[in-house]
Amino acid sequence: MKLPRLRSLQTSIHQQLYPPFKTFTYFPHFLHYAKLIQTSTRFSENPETISILSLIEKGNFTPTSISFSKLLSQCCTTKSLSPGMQVHAHITKSGLSEDPKIRNHIINLYSKCRVFGYARKLLEESPEPDLVSWSSLISGYAQSGLGEEALLAFLEMHLLGVKCNEFTFPSVLKACSIIKDLRVGMQVHGIVVVTGFESDEFVANTLVVLYAKCSKFTDSRRLFDEIPDRNVVSWNALFSCYVQSDYCGEAVSLFQEMVSSGIKPNEFSLSSILNACTGLGNGSQGRKIHGYLIKLGYELDPFSANALVDMYAKVGDLEDAIAVFKKIVQPDIVSWNSVIAGCVLHEYYDWALELLGEMKRSGIYPNMFTLSSALKACAGMGLKELGKQLHSSLLKIDIDPDFYVGVGLIDMYSKCNLMEDARMVYNLMPEKDLIAWNAVISGYSQNGEDREALSLFVELYKEGIGFNQTTLSTILKSTASLQVVNVCKQVHALSVKSGFQSDTYVVNSLTDAYGKCSHINDAERVFKECPVGDLVSFTSMITAYAQYGQGEEALKLYFEMQNTGLKPDSFVCSSLLNACANLSAYEQGKQVHVHVLKFGFMSDIFAGNSLVNMYARCGSINDASRAFSEIPMKGIVSWSAMIGGLAQHGHGKEALQLFNQMLKDGVSPNHVTLVSVLCACNHAGLVTEAKKYFESMKDLYGIEPMQEHYACMIDLLGRAGKLDEATDLVNTMPFEANASVWGALLGAARIHKNIELGRHAAEMLFILEPEKSGTHVLLANIYASAGKWENVAKVRRLMKDSKVKKEPGMSWIEVKDKVYTFLVGDRSHSRSEEIYAKLDELSELMNRAGYVPMVEIDLHDVERSEKELLLYHHSEKLAVAFGLIATPPGAPIRVKKNLRVCVDCHTALKFICKIVSREIIVRDVNRFHHFRDGSCSCGDYW
Repeated sequence: MKLPRLRSLQTSIHQQLYPPFKTFTYFPHFLHYAKLIQTSTRFSENPETISILSLIEKGNFTPTSISFSKLLSQCCTTKSLSPGMQVHAHITKSGLSEDPKIRNHIINLYSKCRVFGYARKLLEESPEPDLVSWSSLISGYAQSGLGEEALLAFLEMHLLGVKCNEFTFPSVLKACSIIKDLRVGMQVHGIVVVTGFESDEFVANTLVVLYAKCSKFTDSRRLFDEIPDRNVVSWNALFSCYVQSDYCGEAVSLFQEMVSSGIKPNEFSLSSILNACTGLGNGSQGRKIHGYLIKLGYELDPFSANALVDMYAKVGDLEDAIAVFKKIVQPDIVSWNSVIAGCVLHEYYDWALELLGEMKRSGIYPNMFTLSSALKACAGMGLKELGKQLHSSLLKIDIDPDFYVGVGLIDMYSKCNLMEDARMVYNLMPEKDLIAWNAVISGYSQNGEDREALSLFVELYKEGIGFNQTTLSTILKSTASLQVVNVCKQVHALSVKSGFQSDTYVVNSLTDAYGKCSHINDAERVFKECPVGDLVSFTSMITAYAQYGQGEEALKLYFEMQNTGLKPDSFVCSSLLNACANLSAYEQGKQVHVHVLKFGFMSDIFAGNSLVNMYARCGSINDASRAFSEIPMKGIVSWSAMIGGLAQHGHGKEALQLFNQMLKDGVSPNHVTLVSVLCACNHAGLVTEAKKYFESMKDLYGIEPMQEHYACMIDLLGRAGKLDEATDLVNTMPFEANASVWGALLGAARIHKNIELGRHAAEMLFILEPEKSGTHVLLANIYASAGKWENVAKVRRLMKDSKVKKEPGMSWIEVKDKVYTFLVGDRSHSRSEEIYAKLDELSELMNRAGYVPMVEIDLHDVERSEKELLLYHHSEKLAVAFGLIATPPGAPIRVKKNLRVCVDCHTALKFICKIVSREIIVRDVNRFHHFRDGSCSCGDYW
């Protein structure tokens, strides 16, 4: 009985599809190729066949045509090519080679063994090749994936007038599926309808597959629905096509429909649906299919077991993947590859390499896919020597170089910091596409060779290969590292021109690059133009604000992000904590700390380090110490942050004790740690200890002293009055002294009123940093302290002529989650009257307690009374007065100042803290001052 759907199609396609095979043409060279083609494979041998051949050769057995036919059938079944050729030789000797049945067996043998040259020769020598001969050849081509050759053979057969049957049509339709040639497939479909084979189960199934593989799923499903007796093979044919076309959800629905209709799935059904579950990442559904496998007794089927391992591995259930894998009696290369690739996918690199070792010990040699996964594991763990061994193994495999393996090698060498080897692999690749370019550009960028990355990108652009969002994001990362804003703008223009300006990765990279290039307005514009802000874009912008000193904007944006429903990650929290640290926003920092706790980031090392840094820079060294103690795995950044915090707060001995504890814990210091150690010695006046650490840096820790270390030592020696030693150290430095070194020497000259040294240091600073006003101010202070007012006037004129403006002293104080800023004599605050009234009250109390304004430090050419008034109205005093009226009694007052706290303010704050019985914490440009009970933590040494 014909299918109704096909019957309805017969009228419309009979005249259109059946005759016009004249349109089905191929180039002549394909025909020549089809006749000569021979593909290689590994053949087995049947012992029984070998035994009979031995008897024939010894003359102990004379086979008949039936015996020869059976022997050929056995060779064909086992694909035993060599014995089959011996049988062919005996048939020729016996004169039976002209027997049509035996000839067909021989053609079938050579076709199944993929020796198509011999098969074609026998076919062409046959006086009248019948349908069986042609079917054998066509089937062999189709099974070998040679779709075009199969269709060529079918065309020849068709032109010779040989009609297809239900055994030939499936092979022909399979050939159409292989090359996805729907036009020819529809012509063959027409012949199927005309010749009445559309109701055959195998023909109908291959038609379903043909339309599905050519993405005609509606037609495929209609044909499937009209098969009168659908069995499990029919269902398998349909949903396997859905899986192969990545319609995994539809495939699972079809499977459920099949089970509901009462059709019992077989091992092929279950393997296909496991692949669908893998594609969907649906481990729950995969477990149900696992249940079916156990229930139906297919758990030991090798295809199903491999599909199970692959499914569990890719959905992240590695323990289940390994458990299933270990139950496989004889795991093959596919089994090993699945479990190793799963471990690599989820970054269990050590497991992957351990399994690779087990695989080798089991006697199975890794193939290209195994080694590719192993390379990723080496890249993830930075195992350069093992990576080189794997590269060597790849070279020994007798296969053509694989493009993806080449990219994997570049990635491995890049992540192992072996860029010369990565570039060599890249240069030796016969063909390079964008993925290869991206891999090597990314390698240079990851290894800090940003100029090389930019140079390679220019070369890529010139060659016209093109680029994608990955290329642009990588280049923008290098641009950010180099802080070349002009290049950033060019890449921005390129992204707009090429249509990537709305790509999330590019937008986030642009925001980050502009932020790191200190072009915060451009970063802000890119961020706001982004249609959909994700967590990364908010993180980039918040980080840019924090790095640029706009902490308040960073906090505002964080609240805006929360309103969008986005959950912060540890990186956002770290950036916010850094913003709070820059602002000395203690209360807001504590709120961010609450978010760190709420979202479970306390175990994150970045958030932990940022907490230590925030509390230390906000003046609460006790909170910083508690945060430090809660970091589970303390790295060098953690230790350095805490040591630096203790140093800044004047706890020099405690900082050195912690440094020694760090060494006992086996953590090696870096140059930042040693800067903190020297600063700790400096703030505590520990000259001997500082010399010991400085002189042993190279021998004990392998770290050459840098400008920062020299600056610390020069500042320390200068403060201690050892000006000659400080000067000698400047003169014997192995490199030219930078501004921080000369600044330290100038500061020492100011403290000890050494005019000549101060003048020399200032002259060097005028050359290095002519725009900085601090040099002029310090030099003027040196002259003023010696009463050389004419020189003070000259410095003032120099500032005016050079158009250098004195940086105004500014102080910040946080009250009720808001940061308030004060300048000297500031009256812009809404509570100015109360602030100045409090200052007047404090002034009277301080005078009674013995405070005398230090008017000599004021360089203004005005009367003493006016100088006293100016001193009273310094920004830090205004901030402290506001803190006294705006915060609860007894609460600590925390103030941040952008310059070094002046001597008069330092003296005044010692009086104030005792009068009001409050702790006053001031963070100036150098360190923290904790004023408590009439004294300062710095011991008046700052």
